[in-house]
Formats: sequence, structure tokens, C-alpha cells
Amino acid sequence: MHKVWIEAALNGPWSRMFQPGIPDTVETIVAEGIACARAGATIVHAHAYDGGGPQTHDWEVYARIIEGIRNQVDVPVYPSYPAFTTDGDAALADISARYAHIEALVERGLIEFALIDPGSVNFTLTATTSAEKPAGTYMNPEDHVRYVLEFSARHGLHPDFAIYEPGFMRAGAALARAAGTRAPVYRFMFCNLFAVGFPPRPYALAAYLSLLEEEAPGAPWMIAGVSVDIRPLIGETVRRGGHIRVGLEDAPLGIKTSNLELVEEAVRMVREHGAEPATPAEMRQALAASA
Repeated sequence: MHKVWIEAALNGPWSRMFQPGIPDTVETIVAEGIACARAGATIVHAHAYDGGGPQTHDWEVYARIIEGIRNQVDVPVYPSYPAFTTDGDAALADISARYAHIEALVERGLIEFALIDPGSVNFTLTATTSAEKPAGTYMNPEDHVRYVLEFSARHGLHPDFAIYEPGFMRAGAALARAAGTRAPVYRFMFCNLFAVGFPPRPYALAAYLSLLEEEAPGAPWMIAGVSVDIRPLIGETVRRGGHIRVGLEDAPLGIKTSNLELVEEAVRMVREHGAEPATPAEMRQALAASA
């Protein structure tokens, strides 16, 4: 029986202004991470907040979150990293500064995945107008991608690629081969809010899988997105051997459903399609076999 990884993406960078239900304190992030893991989530992904307000990339805050969850349940928990954009903090052009918290967490044995998006993209809104301020560009220059992949190879980490465009997959696969990393996880990011990549449609999933078969045959993959409902793709994902990410980071903005409810629904749908949620041990075993 196919074992499906269910990742719970708890909050994202939205703040409660855009996604009112997100956990945005250390205590609530820990509590929701534990609840989602006990409900069937195989992986937990969180952005760090410390008492509401804007997100932080302080490694010590991340450590409190990761240790708080892992002290109660054996589940991989991995962080985010700062978005380097044309209208953001220019200091993030320095990858050592951008990635310092990840390196600190790896040194302490707290994470198993190295997150990097292997490409750059304009976050143009699908509902933009001629009067709209031009969208910023989300930048991941190749020297940043190479830095993270070389770091991953040194520490035996699996890269986690967010695939916003098909070219991200091609570049990520080529650069991972060049760096000699362990098998990357390819996370297909379907988009509705932004005019990026593909919307969450069956043809889009088929296109990504055809390209993946050319670029990284047999690599683990999952469906995810930005402000989208991926439920219509879950059945085909399970049938074709893929995995699933749900949670308030990815869900349509303003949704009333909780992280726990999203995970519980994903577990139910996986079982309805003839598979079972994977345990963290089963996921780690599968990753080891694909390395």
C-alpha cells in the first residue's frame, strides 16, 4: 500500500491580517504542530513568530518551536528562510546572512531538510490592474542555490524545492546533481492568487510529472500551493505515488478551517483513495532508499 506523506504547513508569512487563523506565537505553533502530527501529519513546516507581530528568522525562536514539537512527537519540523525580493531587504543579497539561522539549526541537529527555491519569479497578481504597483520579484540567484545545495551535500540533508515554475525543476535537478546532494523533494506550487506557474488543474499536475520523469525520475514529490484548494488533485496524486501538503500557509486566504481540520481531511481523503498516511519513520526510510 502506498504511504503518503502529509505535510502540515502551519502559517506562512501572511500574518493574521491576511490569514486570521494562523498560529503566531511559539506556544500556539508548538501546540498546532503537535496536534497535526498526532492526527497524521508526517512533516511539519512552520514560519517562526514570537508573540504575534511579524515573522522572525531568529534561530533561537525556531529552536524553541522545533524542540517544543519534537519533545512530544517524533516528526520532522523544518523552518522557512527570508524572501529576498526587489522591494525588500537588500542585505539578504548575502546568502550567509539569509541562511544563517538554517546553519545554526543544522549544527544543533534540529532539521532534516534544506529549503531552497531554485529560481526567481515575479509575484504578479492574477487580478492586477493598470494602476497597481508593480509586483516585486522573488529572487533566488544561482549562487544562493549553489550555496545551499553544497551545504546540503556536506551535511547529508535532502533539499526541499518549491517548484513555482517548470524551469525551477530543471534548474534544481541540474544543480542538485552537480552538488552531489541526497535526493531532493520536489514540491509543486500551484497558484491562483499569483500569476505564477500553473493553477491547480489536472493538466498541470500531468505536465509537472512528465517533466519530473525526464529531469529526476523516481524523485519524491508532493502537491502544494499558494492560496489554493488542492483537494481536487489529491486522488490523482495518491494514485500516481505522490504526497500532499496542506495547512493555513497554502490554503485560500481568509479560510475558516483550522490546520488540524485540514490535516484530518487530508488523512480521510488519502484513505478514501486506497492509501495510508506515512509515519515519519516510513518517510525517512523512503528518503533513505531514494538517496
